[in-house]
Amino acid sequence: MGKAPGTITYLGQREGAKSVVNILDYNETTFEHHKPGNLDQIVAHREPPLVSWIDVVGLSDETFIEKVGKRFGLNPLVMEDTVNTQQRPKIDEYEHYIFGVFKMLYLDEDNQLVTEHVALVLMKNCVLVFQELEDDVFNGVRERIRTKSGRIRSRGADYLFFALIDAIVDHYFVVLEHLNEQIELLEDEVYENPTKQEANKIQELKKQVLKVRRWVSPVKELVSRLIETEHPLITKDTKLFLRDVQDHSTEINETIQIYREMTMSLMEMYMSNMSNKMNEVMKVLTIMASIFIPLTFIAGIYGMNFKYMPELEWHYGYYMVWAVMVALFVGMLIFFKKKGWL
Repeated sequence: MGKAPGTITYLGQREGAKSVVNILDYNETTFEHHKPGNLDQIVAHREPPLVSWIDVVGLSDETFIEKVGKRFGLNPLVMEDTVNTQQRPKIDEYEHYIFGVFKMLYLDEDNQLVTEHVALVLMKNCVLVFQELEDDVFNGVRERIRTKSGRIRSRGADYLFFALIDAIVDHYFVVLEHLNEQIELLEDEVYENPTKQEANKIQELKKQVLKVRRWVSPVKELVSRLIETEHPLITKDTKLFLRDVQDHSTEINETIQIYREMTMSLMEMYMSNMSNKMNEVMKVLTIMASIFIPLTFIAGIYGMNFKYMPELEWHYGYYMVWAVMVALFVGMLIFFKKKGWL
């Protein structure tokens, strides 16, 4: 905080690892995988005739990231946003490149949600990718390049740019399905036996839905900007494919809004069920009190010990009082049962 604009400062929680670079070069007939040893070798891959996917893994190595940005001629503000993991998804257009920030959302081996910051830079002949972790959502794109499946090997860097964004958006559906399963599970738990633990789970799920919504919602607007742009790096053919991503983004936004409303209704259901549960307890206590009120009254009368109470002289008075009290008890139980209160 307080640093000059354009200062490269990593703000994430995944510090300590050196940046690793992987490069995929390809065209319709050729595929090559490189692990360059220095910046000169990295920069060399931005030249034709091959399309290059330059993947930089690890954002905490600020010095290296700054050098890469300078060698590729990137604006310092771009590099600042590249390592700022709190940056909201955005698209910025420059004369020789298009810069985009997105959030990769996916589930780890323990089925926990992972949020990873990723920055994409589209240039004339390459796509420069900066990401925090080696794990990502791009394995499908890599496999298509290796196996020459689909149309990716026959198209330019702008199509690779689209394919990476498409992979990010498609994995949002996986996360949404996971959220839906959690909502349905909690819904059953809240309906059957609402407890304080369920309330805590609802609050955590609500926070998670809002977090996903924060990172996912802007994507629709960003894709629309790419479709409408006049930048020469985005061809007309690629814009047709971007429209499909736009449709997916619209569906995702609608779905996440529904999930947000469902989590809010879950808490309302929890409060309602807890209130009903309390009402059931109060009903039982009220019934028990109603039964014992006349019994207590009788016991109170014959507990006053006045000397001239006529019933005190009855030979079977004690047994008669018990008979009356038992009759009242049974009679009131039958009455409450017929009324449906028990």
